[in-house]
Amino acid sequence: MASNDGRYILTYNGEIYNYVELRRELKSCGYKFLGNSDSEVVLYAFIEWREKCLAKFNGMWAFAIYDTKEKKLFLARDRFGVKPLFYTTVQNGLTFASEMKALIPMLEHVTPNEGLVGRKSKILCYESTEKTLINEIKRLPAGYYAWAIGDSFVMNKWWDTLSSLIEVPSDYDSQVEMFRELFLDACRLRMRSDVPIGTALSGGLDSSSTICSMNEIVKKNDYSSDKDYRHAFAAVFPSTKLDESYYSDVVADYIGIPYEKVIIDPQKAINDMERDIYRFEEIYYTCPSPMIQLYAALRKGNVLVTLDGHGADELFGGYENDILYALPDTDDASETALVMDTWYQAFPDGWIHGSASAVKNKVRFRFMLEYYAKKILNIPGHGGYKGNCERDDFYRLDSLERCLYNQTHLETLPTLLRNYDHYSMANGVEIRMPFLDHRIVSFAFSIGWRSKLHEYYTKSIIRDAMRGIVPEEVLTRRTKIGFNAPVVEWVKGPWREWITDTVRSSDFLNCSLIDSGKVIGDLRKVIESNRYEWDLGIDIWVAINTYLWEKVLLRNNIQ
Repeated sequence: MASNDGRYILTYNGEIYNYVELRRELKSCGYKFLGNSDSEVVLYAFIEWREKCLAKFNGMWAFAIYDTKEKKLFLARDRFGVKPLFYTTVQNGLTFASEMKALIPMLEHVTPNEGLVGRKSKILCYESTEKTLINEIKRLPAGYYAWAIGDSFVMNKWWDTLSSLIEVPSDYDSQVEMFRELFLDACRLRMRSDVPIGTALSGGLDSSSTICSMNEIVKKNDYSSDKDYRHAFAAVFPSTKLDESYYSDVVADYIGIPYEKVIIDPQKAINDMERDIYRFEEIYYTCPSPMIQLYAALRKGNVLVTLDGHGADELFGGYENDILYALPDTDDASETALVMDTWYQAFPDGWIHGSASAVKNKVRFRFMLEYYAKKILNIPGHGGYKGNCERDDFYRLDSLERCLYNQTHLETLPTLLRNYDHYSMANGVEIRMPFLDHRIVSFAFSIGWRSKLHEYYTKSIIRDAMRGIVPEEVLTRRTKIGFNAPVVEWVKGPWREWITDTVRSSDFLNCSLIDSGKVIGDLRKVIESNRYEWDLGIDIWVAINTYLWEKVLLRNNIQ
């Protein structure tokens, strides 16, 4: 899109949710709009406010604006990196895109970053940095903008959560009310759409809060669009540990919304594997096919925009083993007991993930809890979680908040945001995430651990804020099942022949990025074991993913 005078040219990936309010403000500054899109708002906001326009945006974006008069390029990325932006230098200048595969043909040499590729321990460690899996390609990090002028490329950080904390009420009930209003408004803004909208429903607290809040907004006549929001799609894994369809049924019945159960097909995953890896571009702990199948079903159902629940776990303490990081900040024995019992009750029937997943003996489980608690309390340095951040204001957060900050900004969430952008956009579906409204992120790191672990529940402030909006059976559900591929069940069953043939192929055996002998041994253990070998399943998949990544992305050999 070009400005009216032709001086500025915009290319843009994303969505600005508060564009209606910003357009009104820009009109008062004298700007004339030809249409109703948020793209036009982005362009004129930049012309009016330059870099400061970014702080006015509530949304997700990667965009570039070229000034044809001064011959300089402005690149910008949203606060938390929902939308990707890759770049590289070539003989004729700078190139940039939303996908690495768009840049690869322009490069003379393409080499894997062997410090990252195939290394399971590094999978969550690079998405928040400039590094990518390809040495010749870099990433503009989340919350940064850059100016490219001639041969100069200068980056600046424009968003910092720790510098954007807010005053919150001191009492818990008032915090609950504040969060409820923030979340409903975040959903309301994200329901602005000129196409039908829906949700990917798991039956967990986060996705249920999102679709039920959408329903609440419509009930209160606070929904201005004429587009239907009543479209829910749930991934179903029959007869596996990952099936959550019971809770999806509960939510759909509670708000009276029809929804489609998408049965994830392991054979289709095999058939589409190379194409899916090519579209995914990355290496991760789990196969992308189930997520791509889910968003393909949404697209087939004519749902082009979804409101999903991503971000709540990282912001509000949804991962079980993070809970214990609250221990260094407990004031007395009752608070210590609260933290430890919350951790204990977060697991279904006394089991945890691991190579020997089921821990049936509750006494043994209690010993494990105490062992990890002591280990955390004995961490040297700053008393509790240390993480990767050396800033003084980082250590003003309590220990659990430091852990969650790391999850949100440096490790888990940046990786998941990248993944889901690939899963959805591979099908032309746009995911909007109300939990990642920047007002909610600032709120989340301003309230402290006691508002997140309350009355022996994780994410307690979400549960209490959603009371009367979300069914009680979901609000009081303690167990958590992530959206993953049931690789172990598939390896033992429908994937067995395909994966055995793959690891014995000459191409796999000769792949320098993996230890093929270890993979073959791990595969044998998984197939022969009576236990649920979760960790070995991850190891096998990461190796398969690495091998296929090199084949389809670097060698462009897709069958």
